[in-house]
Amino acid sequence: MRENRRTAKTKADPAFFWAIGVEQHLVRLQTSAQGLSGEEAGKRLKRFGINRLNGKKKTGAWRLFFAQFKSAIILILLFATGLSFFLHDKVDALIILSIVLISGILGFWQEKGAADAVEKLLALVQIKIAVLRDNNLAEIAAAELVPGDIVLLKAGDIIPADCQLLAAEHLFIDEAILTGESYPVEKSPELVAADAPLGRRSNALWMGTHVQSGEAKALVIATGRSTEFGKLSGRLKLKAPETEFERGVRRFGYLLMEVTLILVIMIFAVNVYLHKPVIDSFLFALALAVGLTPQLLPAVISINLAHGAKRMAAEKVIVKQLASIENFGSMNVLCSDKTGTLTEGRIHVQGVLDVEGNPGDKVSRFAYFNAYFETGFNNSIDQAIRDFRSFNVEKCRKLAEVPYDFYRKRLSVLISDAGANVLITKGALTNVLKACSHSENPDGTLTDIEAVRDSIQQRYELFSAQGLRTLGVAYKPLSEVPEQVKDEERGMRFLGFLTLFDPPKSHCAQTIGRLKQLGVTLKIITGDNRLVAETVSRQLGLDTAEMLTGREIEQMSGNALIHRVAGINVFAEVEPNQKERIIMALKQAGFVVGYMGDGINDVSALHAADVGISVDSAADVAKETAQIVLLEKNLDVLIEGVKEGRMTFANTLKYVLMATSANFGNMFSMAGASLFLPFLPLLPKQILLTNLLTDIPEMTIASDNVDADMVTQPRRWDIQFIRKFMFVFGIVSSIFDYLTFGLLLWLEVPFTQFRTGWFLESVVSAALIVLVVRSRKPIFRSRPGNYLLSATLTIIVLTVALPYLPFASWIDFQPLPPTILALLGTVVVFYIAAAEAAKRIFYRSIKI
Repeated sequence: MRENRRTAKTKADPAFFWAIGVEQHLVRLQTSAQGLSGEEAGKRLKRFGINRLNGKKKTGAWRLFFAQFKSAIILILLFATGLSFFLHDKVDALIILSIVLISGILGFWQEKGAADAVEKLLALVQIKIAVLRDNNLAEIAAAELVPGDIVLLKAGDIIPADCQLLAAEHLFIDEAILTGESYPVEKSPELVAADAPLGRRSNALWMGTHVQSGEAKALVIATGRSTEFGKLSGRLKLKAPETEFERGVRRFGYLLMEVTLILVIMIFAVNVYLHKPVIDSFLFALALAVGLTPQLLPAVISINLAHGAKRMAAEKVIVKQLASIENFGSMNVLCSDKTGTLTEGRIHVQGVLDVEGNPGDKVSRFAYFNAYFETGFNNSIDQAIRDFRSFNVEKCRKLAEVPYDFYRKRLSVLISDAGANVLITKGALTNVLKACSHSENPDGTLTDIEAVRDSIQQRYELFSAQGLRTLGVAYKPLSEVPEQVKDEERGMRFLGFLTLFDPPKSHCAQTIGRLKQLGVTLKIITGDNRLVAETVSRQLGLDTAEMLTGREIEQMSGNALIHRVAGINVFAEVEPNQKERIIMALKQAGFVVGYMGDGINDVSALHAADVGISVDSAADVAKETAQIVLLEKNLDVLIEGVKEGRMTFANTLKYVLMATSANFGNMFSMAGASLFLPFLPLLPKQILLTNLLTDIPEMTIASDNVDADMVTQPRRWDIQFIRKFMFVFGIVSSIFDYLTFGLLLWLEVPFTQFRTGWFLESVVSAALIVLVVRSRKPIFRSRPGNYLLSATLTIIVLTVALPYLPFASWIDFQPLPPTILALLGTVVVFYIAAAEAAKRIFYRSIKI
């Protein structure tokens, strides 16, 4: 009895929606088969939230603002400043708080602009879903779907939410992301048991999976985090794999934090031992920590990547995942299909021929019927057939269809032609021949397929050698409509050939040459036969001396493939699962691999590549999987995107080098000077002001010019290079810092003027050193960006003017005599000259 109650409850529970009838769902969700109204959908969007796994559109402004102060060191500094406010100098405490607040506002303003820019760019390539709204078919963003919506799906579409099928036609879904099952699952609207395992819930569609073939109409049951995939991601806390760039940033941050922690503890302990005020010593140590740690690094990286993404968007390249820009710039192998990328992408029918190689009316007529009645998904081949020659279809009626899939590689349509049932099949020649038992001669007589197989193969090779793609056409008369049309793909009659051509783009050979100059090797991975691939590749200027076919790859071990892939430029007759194998072999051989694909069969390769690249017109599942989306399917667009990616990485690296040169040297020098000076070389508020002023020019680095040599070759994050750079230029900076200390002590200036002089030299030299370390070239041979140059000069003028302003006494500054200013200026000039010399020696001594 209890068991019966439990079963009844299970079947009525919406959590087991696959066991509940559609009518019950429509009533429960207060919707109909005609869908929701726009007004009701808007209300539900507010109620259920946006259809995303994180459930948020973007980080709120207040959260982003407070995130600027989440650093542990900043929080301790604020606490210590508050303590100082009650126990010490209130004016000093307020000044420190003001400087920290201004720094936070600057970081917030830049990051907010970057986040808004990225949000606008992502809107350009968001996934659209066909949905019934107000009883009309409309396309909306997948994020706006709500429970109760009625969606229409076709091959290539991402399943945007958990749904129950209302109707399906030859529907096959790839559920590997949830079940791990590599073969697509057939779906139908019939109810299944409540306790059926996930892989057998044949009437349920799951968010994150995609349509392999066929069509469907479905009712949205759950969205966002309420979906099965949402629950899974919540349990596993799914996060995108860390890129090499992110890993390098993290390691760099750890390096500086370790140095900072040791330094802070030592400085505080020694100053207290020397009987200096405890609060001042603590604030001094914390202020040094703020100057040493890369506080701006997360903001600068976000700003830089967002700025790079905006520039790439101007070149028709949309970046979906900002961290992928580094991989995009360091990519040295690009794998791509040839169709549409290297060729015009406009398929033309060259000829429709019978088995003897002559033009055939019946072949042309049946090929037209197959293309005309096909509804699986739009493709250029069927469009080319329809454009080539048209026939009257008034007496024809479609009875059934077996959509194309990447295993059968053929498409079948059952039609009634003037009352006669005919199954017409077209597809890859080899796969069509497998379904045939006879060949039909021009006079209508039949010949056993084995008797003509060799002659068919000879014609196929002849067409292929001319660079023509060749399809086969076959048919089978049927006396009645079968229950399973797919089972009738046997014993068919081979009719003839469809020859197609897609000419290479006129400037594609030059474009491939430009890619090579950028250090990127192009490799073609195509399903076309070896002869077609070889002919087209030769026309494009690629070396085809060595090629690999899918059959050869299948017989090779993993290690053998790894050793072969570097020298192979063309892979032909490749199956979809073999694309991923080629990508993985290239990665294991040490290459940074990009893969460009736009079809359902490209998803696994896009996942496997270091950077997946698709186009805006691609199948939804390919566009969703890719990190980079091109608004135009063109290698020229890709080249400009690669350049912009490298410029973005170069500018990000510049900030890292700046943060590890003058700033590191200055803070290290102050720490050392505090041990032997009878007073603190700078007050905490002066250190924080130094840090704020030197940060302002560095925040403009995203718009800086990049030297051509930084773009010509792929570059990758190198933590050892950064470490060497930090110590070399830190030492150079410290030498001139101690020269400044010695000069000011020799002049016997009062400690207030000592701090003023040291502050001026520190900020001016740190601002100017940015212009030195930003380029390998001499400072006068590499022009900085306008914003960087303007910000640098502004900060220098403001710094020199500060001691002479009315509020200078608040910061404990005093005006300096002209002679001291002149001597400090001389030190800065010699420092810049020494840094230039050190830069020349440094880059000559290392290999990068």
